[in-house]
Amino acid sequence: MSDISREIVSKYRRLLKGCRNIVSTKDIELVRKAFDLAIKNNEETDGRLDLDEILKSLDISLIIVEEIGLGRSSIICALIYNVVVDSNMSVDKIEKLFGPTVAKIINGLSRVSDIYANHKIVYSENFRKLLLSFAEDVRVQLIFLAQKLYEIRNVGVLSPELQLSLAKEIDYIYIPFAHRLGLYAIKSEMEDRTLKITQQEIYSDIERKLAESSEEREAYIKKFVDPLSESLREEGLEFKIKARTKSVASILNKMRKKQVEFEEVYDIFAIRLILKSEEKKEKVDCWKAYSLVSDMYMPNPNRLRDWITVPKGNGYESLQTTVMGPDKKWVEVQIRTVRMDEIAEKGFAAHWRYKGGSSERATEKWLSDLREILEGTDSEGFDLMDNFKINLYSKEVYVFTPTGELKQLPAGATIIDFAYSIHTQLGDKCIGGKVNQKNVPLRYVLNNGDTVSIITANNQQPNSDWLNHVVTSKAKNKIRQILKEEQYRVAEIGKEAFVRRLKNWKIENNDELIRKLMRFYKYKLAVDLYAAIANEEIDFTEIKEIVTQTEETSVVEDFDLVPIVSSKTDSDVLVIDDKMANVDYKFANCCNPVFGDEVIGFVSIGDGIKIHRKNCKNAQDLVNRYPYRIVDAKWNKEGDSSYQAVLLILGNDDMGLVSNISTLITKDFRVQMRSMSISSDSGLFEGKISVLINNAKHLTNLISQLKTIKGVTKVIRFDTVEE
Repeated sequence: MSDISREIVSKYRRLLKGCRNIVSTKDIELVRKAFDLAIKNNEETDGRLDLDEILKSLDISLIIVEEIGLGRSSIICALIYNVVVDSNMSVDKIEKLFGPTVAKIINGLSRVSDIYANHKIVYSENFRKLLLSFAEDVRVQLIFLAQKLYEIRNVGVLSPELQLSLAKEIDYIYIPFAHRLGLYAIKSEMEDRTLKITQQEIYSDIERKLAESSEEREAYIKKFVDPLSESLREEGLEFKIKARTKSVASILNKMRKKQVEFEEVYDIFAIRLILKSEEKKEKVDCWKAYSLVSDMYMPNPNRLRDWITVPKGNGYESLQTTVMGPDKKWVEVQIRTVRMDEIAEKGFAAHWRYKGGSSERATEKWLSDLREILEGTDSEGFDLMDNFKINLYSKEVYVFTPTGELKQLPAGATIIDFAYSIHTQLGDKCIGGKVNQKNVPLRYVLNNGDTVSIITANNQQPNSDWLNHVVTSKAKNKIRQILKEEQYRVAEIGKEAFVRRLKNWKIENNDELIRKLMRFYKYKLAVDLYAAIANEEIDFTEIKEIVTQTEETSVVEDFDLVPIVSSKTDSDVLVIDDKMANVDYKFANCCNPVFGDEVIGFVSIGDGIKIHRKNCKNAQDLVNRYPYRIVDAKWNKEGDSSYQAVLLILGNDDMGLVSNISTLITKDFRVQMRSMSISSDSGLFEGKISVLINNAKHLTNLISQLKTIKGVTKVIRFDTVEE
């Protein structure tokens, strides 16, 4: 038997031994069945086995069971995935052999593999989100995590170019994923191995310095630990102490963060005190141990971290402190129980025998659910996982254009949303699409990883039903704009016909006449009246009977299809929101209203309703001159819209003033700065800043914050917006 054959036998036995800790005898038989299938598939044409391929499948399976802590289904998938790829075995056949769970995971692995195969890896936030949210079953991503760990461990077989590509991919996608799951041991190893590839000289330098200082470090650790161990034993605590040297990546990160050299990093290693404690006594024992440590060595009060009382969102529990050890050197001490240590090392997959733990306090629900599934005390934990769907980025969907560009859209986005995200004209003319080379209708809801192309027709035009099948603001606004333009076109026809009839009847067109017709037919807007005339929904004979009853003949200006309001009842109040498809309104540039301001509407000539702030000087003049053209207005509930505002900032031209202003604004994620113009004369500063903001209250808060900047003497809301 060759050495590699012996290694396969040894690892296969190790895998079965690991399985016995987590699954039943029946499950082990399924694992054996999967291994036999893998062996059969790996037979070459001359009857020999591709031993390296079998060894790779076993290594990935061992990572899955020993380092991530997954069970039967994941192990089977790791063993047979190559079988599926090589033999093109159907999902139905897999389900017959191993059940629906394995079939679902294999299908997910295949779909993610297709993304890798068909699209160039883009190191962007969108691509990372796509891969982390694509699979319905979280085990798909955990198996890929195991595969990437195997690949980076065996990176020597790859060319330098492929090594660098793998390191970048792991650094951008899988290290953050491992960190979020609390798989710190895997995260730390991946960080070191990728650093060794991407920054080899720096890695080697730190590694050399660690080796040179190892003897001195070991001697110091013994000097620190021996008296502490004696004190712990005297108190009757059962424990073990580990001294862990920080990873190269962790040390480099600290050097950069603190701007210090290697020799100045005082916490190169950490002392880990692991207590054997009953779960109900864990907190008491940990704090007891902390008391003994702090009695012996002076703690730094600013460095105490209590993640026992309130664990981290990913389940991490530990007491951490930094104390002044012998020779006046700072030493980091971690205090935790055996259970806490296993969870800290292996994340949520860290031993399902620990029931409950701190899952109730976890701040992220999906992580809490995952931990409860992986830590369940019986086989139901793995059954529950069948219904678990990863929702890291459930509010977005990531799809590809035909050229391979990745587009991010809100969850629930349809073909129409996608078309408008590319170009307005493409959206207007869209009649359907092709998703993954299959024709789909307009209302098709996009899924992660879809490759989408749009089918158009020159005679296509949006209709009101489209609004029921879009979720993006851009699509909604563009559709409403087209519908409004069409309505106004139809209304123009109706208006022309109406004016001709009035001339034939020798009746003068005036305000009161229009208002009378609107009241009779219960229309709030003149445009609706004219559209109804054009669509022959109103009979001219009836109109003549109504208008001949009027006695008022006051001449009015041509309001060009704008609303005419006769009184100030509740029904006549203009409600401002993004659903006003039938009302042509604009925000006045003279005062630039923001959600929350007190506002009124003014019926302009040929330009719809202009929304003004009530305290606007122009608005006050309009109220006095044209009271009959004033419309009461109010805001609907706040939505996702942003409003433009301009701030005038005056002050002393101190050094760094512009930078401080810009930093304050850009740190507020709810504010988007559109432009900034500044001038300085004789030591005095004047700046004009245009921002997009959600509401008036937020604008007031922003002004208050700007006033606190050193050198700023006045901040006022500037009315005029430059177009």
